[in-house]
This record gives sequence, structure tokens and C-alpha cells, in this order.
Amino acid sequence: MTRRTYSGLFIAEGSSDLPLAGIIESLFFARGVSVRLSNPDYSLLSTRVRRDVKSRLTAGLELTGETPNVIVVHRDSDSADPDERRREIEIGAQAASVTSEIVPVIPVRMTEAWLLIDERAIRQVAGNPGGHMDLGLPKLHEIERKADPKKLLGECLIRAADATGRRRKALESRFSNHRRQLLQRLDPNGPVTQLTGWQALEHDIDAVTRRWLSQQQATTVVPH
Repeated sequence: MTRRTYSGLFIAEGSSDLPLAGIIESLFFARGVSVRLSNPDYSLLSTRVRRDVKSRLTAGLELTGETPNVIVVHRDSDSADPDERRREIEIGAQAASVTSEIVPVIPVRMTEAWLLIDERAIRQVAGNPGGHMDLGLPKLHEIERKADPKKLLGECLIRAADATGRRRKALESRFSNHRRQLLQRLDPNGPVTQLTGWQALEHDIDAVTRRWLSQQQATTVVPH
């Protein structure tokens, strides 16, 4: 039987978060479902899109021109409780009259927390894969308790590069690019699976795929 491809929309917090779309597609695929996530280009609209969930969803659907099967909404929890962010996404989706499945992506506290796991990747992205300086990376069980993972990741990249002076300034200016590279290297089957934010994402993907697969089975005609 040919595997159906479901349409999807990925609402990211920022452009450097876009590699998450491919990772989420792979999580769906591993569960027997093909999803194609598109990324809305808000610059195509004549008016500036506000940062709240409702506005981004409404603008994304306008650009898509159709109702996708699933909308993946990325929102860091920052200093808020992840459940509060989840409610924020749910309320925004209701206000935007969304009828698609919704999958929240809510890293605790920031997406950068997921990037503090892979020391080897950090050294490679920093351009000094053979370095041995202690990066000061937190232990896995401490990562989601760090108040500012973004700042910590930047500091770890500097240490990994062993950079000073102008080279350090140049490295700091490339943080968004390095962050994107680290996100592209994130192993969805690695230690990140032990973090609560990631586990919540997988739980939501499991729920959506179960509903879809159940619907497929219900509509399959068994020949006599």
C-alpha cells in the first residue's frame, strides 16, 4: 500500500529554528506516517506579522492557501511553565479557528538546551574538533534547569573554538549560523530523548499518528 503523505505547516520562533521541521518529519516517518512540513515566508505579506500564536497561525494559513493536516508550533517555554505555553498555543489555535491537528514544540527553557548535549558537534561547529578544553557543559539531568541555555551555548562555542580577540568577535557574530548547524546535527534518537520537552513532543506526535492510522484502517475497504 502506498504511504499517504500528510500536509503540514511549521510555525517556528525564528529562521534558525527551521531545521526542526526536518527532524519532526523524521519523527513522524519513524511512526509510519509521511508528513511534509512547509515554512511560511511572512515577508511575502504586505503587513508585519505579530509574534503571538494567533497572528502567526493566521498569517501562515493565509500564505499556505489551504488547511493542512497538521500544524507544528514551536515556542520556547523561556521562564514560563511548559503547560502555560501549551495553553497559549491551544488558545491561539482556537482564536485562529484552526481545524488542523496541532503539535506543540516546547523546549525547556529554550531550544538551545537541546543543543548542549552533543559535545563533539559543538567542537566541530566551533571549528576546533580536536580541542580538549573543558567546555563547561551541564550534565544531562541539569540541562532543563539552566536559566539561560542560549548564553551558555554561546560560551561553550567560544571555549570549544579556543578563540580570543578578533576571532572571538567573529565567532560571536556567527552564533545564529552555528546554532542552525547544531540543530541540523541533532540526533532525534540520542540523549535528547531523555529531556522532558522532547518527550512531550514525541507524546504529541504519537497521539496524532495513532489517530491518523486509525482513520486509515477505518476507511480501508477489505476485498471479499
